[in-house]
Amino acid sequence: QVGLVESGGGSVQPSGSLRLSCAASGYSFSGSKCVGWFRQAPGKEREGVAIVNTASTWTYYADSVKGRFTISQDNAENIMNLQMNNLKPEDTAMYYCAARRYPHFGPCSSLGREFDYWGLGTQVTVSS
Repeated sequence: QVGLVESGGGSVQPSGSLRLSCAASGYSFSGSKCVGWFRQAPGKEREGVAIVNTASTWTYYADSVKGRFTISQDNAENIMNLQMNNLKPEDTAMYYCAARRYPHFGPCSSLGREFDYWGLGTQVTVSS
């Protein structure tokens, strides 16, 4: 049974930083997998924030986070991270780790419906 567990959320002031982590059980982030982070703010649709194909250098970042967020993976620990710098109030949302079940070759979709496994989320709040 696959499990994804997010951690690292919290409250931070604007321009601050947070590092989210996603630990997987029953699933390996390595081997041409599409994995990533999504977020959903109250009253808004879920959006893809950062997506990566773990076997390539291909990554996707939402325009709103480019240059501020960085997705990375630790294959030895089977953890996926999201480093978030220069946080803004509009980054406030529940952040979810997601993964596709089967290997995928080439660019990944940034649509949530293409992902099979989801964590329960971790809240990120940016306010002064």
